[in-house]
Amino acid sequence: MSANERIEKILGQSKVVLFMKGTPNSPKCGFSARATSILQDLDTEFASVDVLMDPEIRDGIKTYGNWPTIPQLYVNKQLVGGSDIMMEMYQSGELQTLLKTN
Repeated sequence: MSANERIEKILGQSKVVLFMKGTPNSPKCGFSARATSILQDLDTEFASVDVLMDPEIRDGIKTYGNWPTIPQLYVNKQLVGGSDIMMEMYQSGELQTLLKTN
């Protein structure tokens, strides 16, 4: 199975997926920690993928979403963005709306 096929499968299993470094309980970078904190603050149920444990997914997700950095948040298989975009959307209320309506 190719990296893209594996990513498609992961995205198909959960409405909200965070590709991150580490885990929600033990993030391995500040950006992943911030992304996790935002989702937890919003009481959002989400799946997480530790890209540090899977180099194929780590490289593949950057190509898949045409987004060079990690973390990456997907909602309904659509790339939302990284932690900076998540923070902007959180502060404006846009992220709350996106998560509630999807």
